[in-house]
Amino acid sequence: MAGIFKAYDIRGIYGKDLTEELAYRIGRAYVTFLKPRTVVVGHDMRPHSAPLFEALARGITEQGADVISLGLCSTPMSYFANGFLKADGSIIITASHNTGEWNGFKLCRDRAIPISGANGIYDIEAMALNQTFPPPPAQPGTITPHDILPEYKRHIRQFARLKKPVKVAIDMANAMGIMESKVLEGLIDIDPLYGEYDGSFPHHEANPLVTETLEDLQHMVKNGHYDFGIAFDGDADRAGFVDEKGRVIPMDIITALIAQEILQEENGPIFYDLRSSWAVRETIEQAGGEALMSRVGHAFIKQQMRDKNARFAGELSGHYYFKDNFFAESSSLAALYVANLVSESDVPLSELIKPIQRYFASGEINSRIQTKKEDLFRRLKDQYPNARITELDGLSMELDTWWFNVRASNTEPLIRLNLEAVTQEQMETRRDEVLNLIRT
Repeated sequence: MAGIFKAYDIRGIYGKDLTEELAYRIGRAYVTFLKPRTVVVGHDMRPHSAPLFEALARGITEQGADVISLGLCSTPMSYFANGFLKADGSIIITASHNTGEWNGFKLCRDRAIPISGANGIYDIEAMALNQTFPPPPAQPGTITPHDILPEYKRHIRQFARLKKPVKVAIDMANAMGIMESKVLEGLIDIDPLYGEYDGSFPHHEANPLVTETLEDLQHMVKNGHYDFGIAFDGDADRAGFVDEKGRVIPMDIITALIAQEILQEENGPIFYDLRSSWAVRETIEQAGGEALMSRVGHAFIKQQMRDKNARFAGELSGHYYFKDNFFAESSSLAALYVANLVSESDVPLSELIKPIQRYFASGEINSRIQTKKEDLFRRLKDQYPNARITELDGLSMELDTWWFNVRASNTEPLIRLNLEAVTQEQMETRRDEVLNLIRT
């Protein structure tokens, strides 16, 4: 049970690791820890999300806080509701892209500021497991329903700059992409794929980072007349894209595209995660922005954005963060910015990304290692003494025509490698060279 409290959220198998009793305790612990007056709570389409909501809300209200119940909603909608309704905190009940037997909670303070392992999740864990909360007040809190979709829809649609019709195919994955895509209805022409709620995920895992899950969308786009395709993950806080030919677009290239569009409106800092292509930094700077590198993980990126008042940040996993959504993700806003670019251009999306896709990336490669990561990092530094080194997150080493980052997984005993070079041949040679150093 204790293992379900992670660095960024709470996640476990429903009925085994995560029960209604534990959800009730988490509700009481959350209120004890944060001392909120009002808490926004929403949930995804999994069949056990509704009973978990009932138990969680009972714990929150018994401990004296009021619940604003969003009902069925995407994670970006819950972040928006937190800030827009000026709540003191929010919880979204979801296990994101995990398969149907999983569920969980993503916790926030006011203004959609995440509660992570660094600032509260483990305190809430200790209270919930040990039941160390004060007696409930005499007056319990209330539960008030609120449909946030109309307000979220109105907010996101103000960023539309569509010059001509745009038609897209959207793989909604039987999940919360169905709700998130409602924001775009009427603005762009949408053909849905797997557009019925089904928490068992009957067609594929709702994870666009796994490119195999995009095959049905690719087939649909290749055999239709679409400007591009979108694939949402389970709670719709991530999105993957394919071009008009059905080819998968790397998620860091989408970061560069959106940055270009935002920087047309105003200059300023844009964050990109340290695994992103050199081309992302170069594109931001060419568009007049300040390109700032961020470490991996939404809690870190959101804090860095707040510190710099940045308009936008993109992560290689398909998270796109906007100041205009309280420095949190909005997949529909990311899709809208891509649609804006396509509608403003005389060339298709594949041509828009061609100048940005000028380097060759390995993709993320995982390795299990026997040595300590500190020993590995020392060996890599000895091997490449002339490299420019950054240790923002793991070890990044930059040379004249190639670079790589190695970092330890937060959840598994793995080392992750991302490497990029100016030619395919050099990428493959250097990739194998660095992997040999990692694995020996």
